[in-house]
Amino acid sequence: MGRFWTLLSNLHSIAGPVVMLLYPLYASIIAIESPGKEDDEQWLAYWILYSLLTLTEMLFQSVLEWIPIWYTVKLLLMAWLVLPQFRGAAFIYERFVREQMIRYGFLRGHHHASPDGKGKKKFVQFITPKKGEHEAY
Repeated sequence: MGRFWTLLSNLHSIAGPVVMLLYPLYASIIAIESPGKEDDEQWLAYWILYSLLTLTEMLFQSVLEWIPIWYTVKLLLMAWLVLPQFRGAAFIYERFVREQMIRYGFLRGHHHASPDGKGKKKFVQFITPKKGEHEAY
């Protein structure tokens, strides 16, 4: 029984990084390279929720340490967010996060990018240096 328990706990430790980081990283790269927008939204929503959960965990770490099943619950939640059959990340973002961002004014004046991609073009223009700006370096 001791070896089985050791194997199970090692698999449990490896499952977290695989489910929460490795697979989402791979799927995000595939989504960027695909022509469709739906998978992009799923993975952007996932990374937003992953960041929010990580920040929440950092804030409440001392409390969460006292909950013995927290890591298992977190692993199951993240698996639901990640698995493409459920599209959990997109669901949670659309139903809860987006509504709160609108309610508190974080999305005021921001709309989804139009199908012609003008929203993305404006963002790219914002983050890329204009001619002559980087010559001072």
